[in-house]
Amino acid sequence: MGNLYLISTPIGNLKDITLRSIETLKNVDLIAAEDTRRSGKLLKEYDVNTKMISYFEHNEEIRIKEIIGKLKKGLDIALISDAGTPTISDPGYRLVNEVHKNGIKISSLPGPSSVINALSVSGLPTDHFYFEGFLPRKKGRLIRFNFLSTLPATIILFESPYRLIKTLMDIEKYMGQRIVSVCREMTKIHEEIFRGSLWKTINHFKNKKSIKGEIVLLIAKAHYED
Repeated sequence: MGNLYLISTPIGNLKDITLRSIETLKNVDLIAAEDTRRSGKLLKEYDVNTKMISYFEHNEEIRIKEIIGKLKKGLDIALISDAGTPTISDPGYRLVNEVHKNGIKISSLPGPSSVINALSVSGLPTDHFYFEGFLPRKKGRLIRFNFLSTLPATIILFESPYRLIKTLMDIEKYMGQRIVSVCREMTKIHEEIFRGSLWKTINHFKNKKSIKGEIVLLIAKAHYED
């Protein structure tokens, strides 16, 4: 049987990829990518000519059968997402589950992760943290806030720049005053790390002409003393 490799890719700066990851991408028989066009830019940068197929939420069921079949025939396959570590708020965990069920070897090549990157620069406690991902936009949103407000840990969210201010205001409304850290466009030219109270953070981003880029939002646990 072949091996499945989970390979982390840069979250912004294309230089943030390991030598081992580049070598593995060149040596595997096939790369399953969330977005072949976006991943194609990375592969071209490092002269990787390995064949790619798409692997995303809407073709996942079909691709799993196809990939498992190829692995059983002895092919080595790499799974990559648009950015960061595969399966973390990205497609892939169902494939990994099937790989384990079929007794196929799997390896993870560590690398960029926006979750850990944001946590490390937030200045908030790192001994206990909870990753929520994206909050529901409407249905179930209040339920999630009620749950998150009880956690004795740093909370990590993904958020769209278009909904950032609303989410900050909802945190204040449903969770009370907290220290937060907003990590925007990490590793890119316009990277911004802003940390402060909710009211200070809301005012900061309200005063911007526009908010752009991918955002990781971290919330301190209740009664955290800065």
